[in-house]
Amino acid sequence: MTTTLEKPQAAPAARKMSVGAFSPRQLLTSLPEALRKLHPKHQLANPVMFVVWVGSVLVTVLTASEPSVFSIAVALWLWFTVLFANLAEAVAEGRGRAQAESLRRTKTESVARRLTDDGGEEQVPGNALRVGDRVVVEAGQVIPGDGDVVEGIATVDESAITGESAPVIRESGGDRSAVTAGTTVLSDRIVVRITTKPGETFVDRMIALVEGAQRQKTPNEIALTILLSTLTIIFLLAVLALQPMAGYSGGLLSVVVLTALLVCLIPTTIGALLSAIGIAGMDRLVQRNVLAKSGRAVEAAGDVDTLLLDKTGTITFGNRRATEIIPVGGVTEAELAEVARLSSLADETPEGTSIVEFCAEKYEAVSDPGPGVEPVAFTAQTRMSGIDIGDREIRKGAAGAVRAWAGSLPSEVDEIVDRIASEGGTPLVVAERGSGRVRVVGVVRLSDVVKPGMKERFAELRAMGIRTVMVTGDNALTAKAIAAEAGVDDFLAEARPEDKMALIRSEQEGGRLVAMTGDGTNDAPALAQADVGVAMNTGTAAAKEAGNMVDLDSDPTKLIEIVEIGKQLLITRGALTTFSIANDLAKYFAILPAMFVAIHPQLDALNIMRLATPTSAILSAVIFNALVIVGLIPLALRGVRYRPGSASALLRRNLLVYGLGGIVTPFAGIWLIDLLVRFVPGVGF
Repeated sequence: MTTTLEKPQAAPAARKMSVGAFSPRQLLTSLPEALRKLHPKHQLANPVMFVVWVGSVLVTVLTASEPSVFSIAVALWLWFTVLFANLAEAVAEGRGRAQAESLRRTKTESVARRLTDDGGEEQVPGNALRVGDRVVVEAGQVIPGDGDVVEGIATVDESAITGESAPVIRESGGDRSAVTAGTTVLSDRIVVRITTKPGETFVDRMIALVEGAQRQKTPNEIALTILLSTLTIIFLLAVLALQPMAGYSGGLLSVVVLTALLVCLIPTTIGALLSAIGIAGMDRLVQRNVLAKSGRAVEAAGDVDTLLLDKTGTITFGNRRATEIIPVGGVTEAELAEVARLSSLADETPEGTSIVEFCAEKYEAVSDPGPGVEPVAFTAQTRMSGIDIGDREIRKGAAGAVRAWAGSLPSEVDEIVDRIASEGGTPLVVAERGSGRVRVVGVVRLSDVVKPGMKERFAELRAMGIRTVMVTGDNALTAKAIAAEAGVDDFLAEARPEDKMALIRSEQEGGRLVAMTGDGTNDAPALAQADVGVAMNTGTAAAKEAGNMVDLDSDPTKLIEIVEIGKQLLITRGALTTFSIANDLAKYFAILPAMFVAIHPQLDALNIMRLATPTSAILSAVIFNALVIVGLIPLALRGVRYRPGSASALLRRNLLVYGLGGIVTPFAGIWLIDLLVRFVPGVGF
């Protein structure tokens, strides 16, 4: 057989799901849901906003009995405060429902070809399948349920679920056997054993998750809610104590004024945005095709101290790649590059492809062998590949295989082969035979190459206070070389499953949180032990059940992104809490002097913003208190931008930007609002 060989070009990069952005239109579309959340049963779930809701009801009742422009305006803006808090949560949930609807469209009601006990087939609805059932799926058919391939091999289109345009290989056995309901088989025939019940597939769980129906408060969120509730009780007691003090001074304050003061002093800003921040954090993970089984896992990712990363496929490309060619016997590098390329044209393995690309890019070896060539494909039996051009035979392969083909190898080649092997590389010998003589032209070094930018990423993690540990089955010498090149802090060589478990436990005993990725059944114990266990969607069912997150893209490097998302969630919550408390402090100095200036005129010196009247000052503060919630909704949903750095540096930045900003913003905002409301009859002059 004769043919003309041409190496195929690399496939374009797969499409990734983009992260959705906040749109002001979402405020309008979420308004009906925000109105429905005004029900007291919903408000009870948020103690801070429930106090505002009660205050709104109280002021409304008092206004109905004794209406005035001031009391009506305060009542309206108190209700707006509650409504805007509901709006923040409704917008976050609305984004989740939009994603859920997109996911729901990927689900199709399919008919499954279930295998019977006698070896036959029966057609049943996809929702009638039970755990343990075996179904046949052929080219063009949709996989009816989550499961593992137990027979056959096929290419599968997972674009509807993961957003990846390139098909993937799924085969029985190993760590690439898992398939997801709703994906389509493109070629061949496979038998799938169902591993999930109807309604409990990963798509179903994602839909429930992004809709927020199953989102529970995390420990940090519960602790912050308790703190906010405590502050609310303290301010409530403080405001109640003001009335007897005012009476002793010769004047009583109205309940409307006291209620307005209470609402402005309690931490309404963070109380209103707390739920939206949590929902948005989960949302950002889903947008990156990561399914977190609980909000606790997202927060734990933000507190991670140690990252365990597999070398192969995570830190390195996984497939060995050509990194060097070493000519022998007076052959030039350009000549060796040309022969090595020709010997690899029929080698469809990743290693063969890398040799072709390496020789073409570095040495511009691109000559066409022409017609009438005989390709010799690589096989596991021969451990060689090559090409025959007339009576010229070119081969490339393992040293032992080429020695058997050539008869012997020069001592110089043996020394090069031994040196490359001792350094953790893979040597491939290149030789040619023709006119009755054999010539060894050189050696190609294959190495597990570190991915570009990994050293910089690990430096960022180090700046965040996170320790990185590379886990590999390689010997200690190879592991040390890769670890040094990648810039990780430590490595675990010749790692077995029990070694991973021991490492995780030793880290946790020191009070550190550990995150790791895995895809095989042997990774399941370590994934379950880790505080953040990210299982690959292509992995086994045992790995996915053991982890508390599943990456639908099966990209091990995404663990670094997950940690950054977790930290962004915590930083956003901390920043807005700082801003809210600083806000309350500023509003205190805006309202309190205005409330008592009639009783104690000397307090007018504290009216540094020169607000027109006590009523305009109070109403301006209430209006600002409501509007600031709307203004911060985009920040709560998008998240505070995360910059790697030490905890002390992050704290300084947080206090400077959001602490100082929280103090300055109310003074400017209340002053501007007062410029408008002072001209309202019954409020201003």
